[in-house]
Amino acid sequence: MLAFENAPPFAAPLRFFLTAPLFAMLAGLLVAFEGPDIFSSRWTPGALAATHLITIGFMLQVMLGALIQILPVVAGANLKRPLAVARSVNVGLSAGALLLAAGFLSGMPTLLGSAALILALTVLLFLAATVMALIGVPTTSPTIRGIKFALFSLAGVVGLGVVLALGLAYGWSLPLVALVDLHAGWGLGGWAGVLLAAMAYVVVPMFQLTPGYPARSSWWFPVFMLLMLLLWSAALLTDWPLLARLGQLGAALAGIAFAGLTLRLQGKRRRARPDATYRYWQLGLTASIFALFLLSTVAVWPAATDIDGWTLTFGVLLVAGGFLPFITGMLYKIVPFLSWMHLQNSGQAKVPAPAMNKILSESEMHRQLLAYAAALALLLAAIFLPAWLARPAGLAFAVANGWLWWNLASAIRRYRLHLADIEAALVAKLATP
Repeated sequence: MLAFENAPPFAAPLRFFLTAPLFAMLAGLLVAFEGPDIFSSRWTPGALAATHLITIGFMLQVMLGALIQILPVVAGANLKRPLAVARSVNVGLSAGALLLAAGFLSGMPTLLGSAALILALTVLLFLAATVMALIGVPTTSPTIRGIKFALFSLAGVVGLGVVLALGLAYGWSLPLVALVDLHAGWGLGGWAGVLLAAMAYVVVPMFQLTPGYPARSSWWFPVFMLLMLLLWSAALLTDWPLLARLGQLGAALAGIAFAGLTLRLQGKRRRARPDATYRYWQLGLTASIFALFLLSTVAVWPAATDIDGWTLTFGVLLVAGGFLPFITGMLYKIVPFLSWMHLQNSGQAKVPAPAMNKILSESEMHRQLLAYAAALALLLAAIFLPAWLARPAGLAFAVANGWLWWNLASAIRRYRLHLADIEAALVAKLATP
């Protein structure tokens, strides 16, 4: 049962949703500026900076903002002073992502160390606020279990990230490649993947009118993913590569199973006409399956990573092709829905709220979706034709995400106009004897 009456002020999640597309736009501009060199390796300073502008600046921003909104509604976990927490976390993530990108690009230890400190303190603040809110909340649904497991994984990925950033900054002797892969595993599998699945159990049936997810697999997906990541981590500590590959393979197969199940449920949806959100999810699910197939192949045949473009293709498919479309699709449902819900509450059952398509129209979302799909195709092609396509791909990615920001900002502008109209109409109604 969703308790929308517990929702925090609209400004709390909104600041994250409006900040995030700007970071993805910045990543696109960085790709355009760096040009073909950025596609030469996953280890170039430009590639590392662009990756973290997207994963921290875009993905983490939206996910933490969504959790501030969702925890009270889905789990009954009310954060103390949600606006103050939202302001601090939003500023901390933004500053940390910018400093980290600047640190990668410049190689300055001070910037990397400052970024690690700010991001660690920011995530600690968020975890402290959410854990306090979750104390005493029983795990009564797969979504609540998924959120708790995802928060545990968030601590893991940030802890590994801080060690890596400080190790780079001060020249510590670390198994960098293995640690970076594990950091990515905890971030994309344990944090983003488990949280995405937990949210999907609610938003896919609710917004896309599909049947619900099967209870058994929903309960066990986060447990299995966490076990695979612990196996992978133990393999690194014991220097047993075969065990690490087993963990990678298990995590990849679990992700493919979740994506395949979601596609199957979407095939049974009761809404015949697909909208932009549905298309974004289709894009994300398809790209994720291809990416996870590449990962599972590497687990069985490690030499595949020596094939030109293999690792970059995996990264672009999973992050730009998978997670970003999922998140954008959810933003296109959540922002109009929250706008409508707050307008409905403002009307106090005396003045009706406008329909959600009056806040953000389908045609606006659809045109931006086409721009994003074109940008993704260019990014994938640029891996193999960097001299020709690197700069156009970066510019296209920046335009598509700038367009997303414009659509969301336009929705908020219309929300404020409707809110003023409703408040004026309510005053007039109450003044009428």
